[in-house]
Amino acid sequence: MVKIILAIFILGVIVALHEFGHFIVAKLCGIRVNQFAIGMGPAILKKQWGETEYSLRLLPIGGFCAMEGEDADSEDSRAFGKKSVPRRMAVVVAGATMNILLGFVLLIITTSMGDAITTTTISRFHADENGNSTSSSESCGLQVNDTIVRINGMRILTDTDLSYKLQYTNENDFTVDVRRNGEIVTLEHVRFEDTATTGRLDFWVYGQKTTVGNVLAYAAKDTVSIARMTWVGLLDLIRGNVGFHDMSGPVGIVNAIGEAATIGETLREHVMSLLALSTLVTINLGFCNLLPLPALDGGRLVFLIIEAIRRKPVKPEHEGMVHLVGMALLMLLMLAVTYNDIAKLI
Repeated sequence: MVKIILAIFILGVIVALHEFGHFIVAKLCGIRVNQFAIGMGPAILKKQWGETEYSLRLLPIGGFCAMEGEDADSEDSRAFGKKSVPRRMAVVVAGATMNILLGFVLLIITTSMGDAITTTTISRFHADENGNSTSSSESCGLQVNDTIVRINGMRILTDTDLSYKLQYTNENDFTVDVRRNGEIVTLEHVRFEDTATTGRLDFWVYGQKTTVGNVLAYAAKDTVSIARMTWVGLLDLIRGNVGFHDMSGPVGIVNAIGEAATIGETLREHVMSLLALSTLVTINLGFCNLLPLPALDGGRLVFLIIEAIRRKPVKPEHEGMVHLVGMALLMLLMLAVTYNDIAKLI
């Protein structure tokens, strides 16, 4: 029960910060905010403070920031639709930006807590107890001190990219670009396999000191890596490389966060595991919200881009209808994914 409460709290904080991003930028842009809610469904607690009603709702699966004139015409001079396109764009992307910034901050914390920063430069290869190499990649031409730059055309920024490309792919034949003695060297038909364990990772990498500069640089690059991993995952879903059963909704996320809290033997390891998964969730949430789909922030951004191009807004009732249909489809998807999550738990 404690794990579930902790997981719901963390998910609630991530959603609250997303909605707070919309809220604070709307206020800064002079837009009237009528409601600010954390969660969906009936209100558990609510309070009117100034012009805005604040509420905490029953279901911890979302939230909203309702602005005057957001989905309908309004004569209020402070209505969302009365503001300039750049200001409205700023409000729309503020939620996702807040999530990505939170992920960046969490990466700074977890990277600082580590003993060293993981690099993509090979320090040594796997070997048996007699010192004989068991590394296939070494026999394919990789060398100690090679820095892996690309694998099959994908830019490798951090160990997150490296792990994803090697462990979550069905490919066995790789083209690898490495930086060797200051030059880029391309190696064809590279196999990654420890012949003794059949594991994909058959080499070790160097660790880097956790200086302020190194931590900030790594956190920035890994934020990009995680966001890109989300995009790659979506493409894999479309291509059929992963199935619907691999998707997770709020129930699956809560369960995963609860399990992450138990990983490790010390309190420090528990915290690092929890923060790592929270980082993944918040960056995923931010990135997915920018997808150009109705009812998402990215869908609203598309309408604003159309307005900027044609210098004339789409009628609010038409846009509102598109988002309403998108929200209905999104809720159906949420129900299906939640059913899938519960089935996996059972």
